[in-house]
Amino acid sequence: MKINFNMWGKALSKLIKMDSKQEWDALDVVSKWLIATRSAVTVVTIYACVMAGLLAWRDGHFAWLPFIIVTLGLFLAHGTNNLLNDYTDFSRGVDKDDYFRIQYGVHPLVQGFWTKQQQLRWFFVSGTLAFAAGVYCLFYTNFSPYIIGLFAFGVLMVLFYTWPLKYIGLGEFAIFLIWGPIFFISVYLVLARGEWNPNIWNVALAGVPFGLSVASINLGKHIDKMEEDKRKGVGTLPVKIGEKAARYVNMAALILAYLTIVYLVFVPRFFTPVMLIVFFAGKRARLALRMLQAPRPSEPPKEWPAWPAWFSGFAFHHNRMFAGLFILGILVDTLLRIFLPQFWPVG
Repeated sequence: MKINFNMWGKALSKLIKMDSKQEWDALDVVSKWLIATRSAVTVVTIYACVMAGLLAWRDGHFAWLPFIIVTLGLFLAHGTNNLLNDYTDFSRGVDKDDYFRIQYGVHPLVQGFWTKQQQLRWFFVSGTLAFAAGVYCLFYTNFSPYIIGLFAFGVLMVLFYTWPLKYIGLGEFAIFLIWGPIFFISVYLVLARGEWNPNIWNVALAGVPFGLSVASINLGKHIDKMEEDKRKGVGTLPVKIGEKAARYVNMAALILAYLTIVYLVFVPRFFTPVMLIVFFAGKRARLALRMLQAPRPSEPPKEWPAWPAWFSGFAFHHNRMFAGLFILGILVDTLLRIFLPQFWPVG
């Protein structure tokens, strides 16, 4: 088996479609894991960890080894959840009959690339590695009660996001919490060795814009596949409140992401004005907002490459630029706080 580094890069940058089991079997272990866990999307976990790591560095808490371990652990946990998500939906019959999920990427179970037993083995190996990273964090922070609580919360989310949360209209809110305030607090507190400080609340609030941006992708996807979910009994938020209301919730999430950054710059002055660089993603945000004003088309528009994704496609397009600018902004902001602390004093 030849290691395919090129495929690693592709799997981290875009969702891979593959129909040949022979081609699948020829892939190395890492390529299979990256593709099966949809790492082009799970890479948002790495983005969140980098941002939180920078905030910890700015406060004098950064260390490379725990940062690498907690980031890798959370990335593995995200992938583990996706493996469980596919296993659960496949076992419940949700992913049958050309369901939305199998139209945009490889689904090893539906396509016969893996058996259910093999999927479970991948889940357990991936989950064990993620769990081990969590145990390291417990020891590193001397079993801080905050880290114990966050660790327990993470385990519960991995196990119970797919069912029942996604089925009772709470999955989208969970996505916002996890990839926003929870990840930012978790990484920051691990690097701070579990010591609480007054900055934690601003760190949590700093995670809100990114969490909203990630949730907008998830909510957009659930709007895109609302009719399929209705037929299969998956009670996502759009199924519960209807397409129009879900579109307006998504619009509010995108707008609130930018307003939160403005608040953090000018009220507590937690961020310096350099964070306003995220507004360069405003053109993509306006495009997503414009698309969300109208119902999803019943047929793919001419030359639209991402069908059946529609709202999720525009949200993903926005998130990629927004996340990049957010990371760049926090990096420059951190450097200013460290080397020019009087440039924009905290309020």
